[in-house]
Amino acid sequence: MEENALKKFTTAKFISFALGFFGLQFAWQMRIILSGPVTEELGASPLLFGLIWLAGPFTGMVVQPLIGALSDKTRTVFGRRRPYLLGGALLSALALWALPNSSPITNWFASVFHIQLPVWSALLFAAVMIWILDACVNIAQGPYRALVPDVVPQEQHSIANSYISLAIGLGSVFAAGVAPFLKWAFNFEMSIPAQFIMAAIAFSLGMLWTCITIKEHNSIQEKTTQEEKLNIIQSLKDFFGLSPEVAKICWMQFFTWIGTMCMMIYFTQYSVHTVFAVPDLSDVHETMKTAFDSAVLAGTNFSSICFALFNLVCFLVAIPIGILSVKFGNKKVHVISMLSMALAYVGMGLTINPKLVALFMGIAGIGWASISALPFAMLSQFIKPGTEGSVMGIFNIFIAGPQVFVCTLVSWIINKCMFITDIGVNYHWEYTFFIGAVCLLVATIFASQIHEKISEPHEEQG
Repeated sequence: MEENALKKFTTAKFISFALGFFGLQFAWQMRIILSGPVTEELGASPLLFGLIWLAGPFTGMVVQPLIGALSDKTRTVFGRRRPYLLGGALLSALALWALPNSSPITNWFASVFHIQLPVWSALLFAAVMIWILDACVNIAQGPYRALVPDVVPQEQHSIANSYISLAIGLGSVFAAGVAPFLKWAFNFEMSIPAQFIMAAIAFSLGMLWTCITIKEHNSIQEKTTQEEKLNIIQSLKDFFGLSPEVAKICWMQFFTWIGTMCMMIYFTQYSVHTVFAVPDLSDVHETMKTAFDSAVLAGTNFSSICFALFNLVCFLVAIPIGILSVKFGNKKVHVISMLSMALAYVGMGLTINPKLVALFMGIAGIGWASISALPFAMLSQFIKPGTEGSVMGIFNIFIAGPQVFVCTLVSWIINKCMFITDIGVNYHWEYTFFIGAVCLLVATIFASQIHEKISEPHEEQG
């Protein structure tokens, strides 16, 4: 019996563990769905919208490695990870409230200080709130992922990450589905600020529950107090020195997340402007914006429904994917799941039929369930005890870095692919799905080359 062996998690404990990620994903999904309409209303073009989205990758590449390494060294009565989990959630809640209120807040500021602000001040404020929100989500997310090897036995890592995937799916379903459901069932139109406040409450309460119910492993904390502090260069050397397979996993993640974010970032705009044929409204008169209010709302609600379906499938297949990965291996299950997502992307790029688009989004949810779980399970096989936070933080570079490509080059391509309709200018938003499909296929090639470590089950503590 190993002195520091971890007790196996029960189903109830897995649920408590995943509840914080439910809240995190609730908030993140709201940001994905609604940041496009909020910023376009304030004057953001497709290229500017992509540049604003750089908040995610830049904060991910900087914040997660830094916070991950700090959490490895943190010593408090509350543990190593929990201060970051709760702190990130509470700061995110403030940004979630402020983002949809950017125009009222800047107008209030101008009236209080008796100054004339430029017309783009509200858009600038919204962009700053998005950057703060993304930074705070990353503050919580890196240490959260590091909790898996901290507190869960190695033979349960795939299942633990599948519960996180389940929480991602369920949190996204609720975030995307509440407003359309209220409209359908009670004819109640939930405002965008109200939806953001709902996300702030879900994030704060979910993370608080996880912080209260999941206790960090004291023996690991005591062990890591004896380790020397590592600088970032040494951390990178140690990261890639874990195994030759780590580099393959990183390349797989790099192309996976180009493909994933091609859909995540642009799907709402694709729904509004391609499926519902609304012209670009970033530089038109207020009268024209008002004329298309109902169509924009219909497109946004359709996007929410599709994201709900996408994440519902993720929720339904998350645990089966974890079980199948234990039986057949992470690699095989992951390759098949990503191939299904790539085919769904091609389907969405070739049709504007709402029913087919919704169907393809559901199929893509299979890949999302796997992407949210199995790469982390693959990597966790090679992590040394006491370095979980820094390893997961560095690994996030290969999730956040690819998004720079999507936010810049892909948005530039869309901006260049303009066409004129009878009612105004529009863009070929569907091109993002073809780019995403190619990148997912490249990711499957890297995944197929990974040699997984076969681990022996740990004994439980008596």
